[in-house]
Amino acid sequence: CGEGAAAAVLCLSYGHSDDRFWLALTVFFVLCPSVLVQLTLIFVHRDLSRDRPLVLLMHLLQLGPIIRCMEALVVYFWSGKEEEPYVTITRKRRLRKGYEVEMEQEVGHSVRRLATHRNAFKRMAVIQAFLGSTPQLTLQLYISILEKYVPAARAVLMGICLVSVTYGALVCNILAIQVKYDDYKVQLRPLAFLCIVLWRSLEISTRVAVLVLFSTVFKHWIIPIALANLLVVFFLPWVQFWRSGTRLPDNIEKNFSRVGTVVVLCAFTLLYASINMFCWSAVQLKLADRDLIDKSQNWGRLAVYYMARLAENTALVILWYFFKTDVYENICTPLLVVQLLLGYCLGIYFMLLFFQYLHPCRQLFRHNVADFLHCVCCHRHLPGTPLHLQAPHEPGVRHSIV
Repeated sequence: CGEGAAAAVLCLSYGHSDDRFWLALTVFFVLCPSVLVQLTLIFVHRDLSRDRPLVLLMHLLQLGPIIRCMEALVVYFWSGKEEEPYVTITRKRRLRKGYEVEMEQEVGHSVRRLATHRNAFKRMAVIQAFLGSTPQLTLQLYISILEKYVPAARAVLMGICLVSVTYGALVCNILAIQVKYDDYKVQLRPLAFLCIVLWRSLEISTRVAVLVLFSTVFKHWIIPIALANLLVVFFLPWVQFWRSGTRLPDNIEKNFSRVGTVVVLCAFTLLYASINMFCWSAVQLKLADRDLIDKSQNWGRLAVYYMARLAENTALVILWYFFKTDVYENICTPLLVVQLLLGYCLGIYFMLLFFQYLHPCRQLFRHNVADFLHCVCCHRHLPGTPLHLQAPHEPGVRHSIV
């Protein structure tokens, strides 16, 4: 809502100054993710599975998330006030000081409904962040550099977009941990949240700045570079799927035909590619798997991604430095180049810090970051240290050692 309001104010200023091209692009990057969110709620979360004309009207007015939010609030305030006749028992494991403790919890219908709403909001946040906020941030920064002026409305919109995309990347990290460690009760500490926010904000802001600076000098080259980044990541999961020789997963939605399943998977892969254009997606798609996610901890892919992205950012910013125009005559360009590269390296440092010390399931890693770096530096493979788990003696608590 905040991003839409700020974009509306900025569109009014573009209308007064007769900047129709910038106005059209700004409106497009507001409406495009909104339409995709409505389609996600309709077809994936089945908001129209029942005859509810009000919900249909709200989706047509691009206000579907508002009515879902109202439904979630009603369920939240009414939960626990009446005894539910049917409950299910869920079992989760929890890591406590090197031990695995098995926990049981009764889950009622209201809790399951709240979990469904929560998952929908997370998906909406990711779609809004990487298909709306990130392109909008890139566009407004590009306009600001060309005009050498940043009005208050544009500055507010860029700030909201940066917060939105950082939150979207944070949600990606949390979803990746929950999917990979589905049997565990995962809780992030405040320091881990802070580390992820610093990692993602530095990574995304420097990446956007590099792309914008390069596009101001090489206007015709930025399009093929962006398309190459997008298409390589888009087709990579499909190539791996075709090489595996397996069939399409049939658990996406029971009401979907084969064509509908392919369309949903293509949209999911497009979102995955859009995320990887600006930051590490934290998950790897595996279309042959039932959950569509590769649950293995692949340090090699992580290292290849960040080395390739750092090399690409370095090449783009160096090309910009040697071919820059007079627009940047009042800026210390060598210092800006150093700041951008150091900012990206600092983001990588916070990423390594998170995986080494702050990851909630780091005790389950067969190898950690230090082992991988030591293996790369010494050209030898070190066996992982096994996790010796022993149940603590606590009366009245069930324990399970796996």
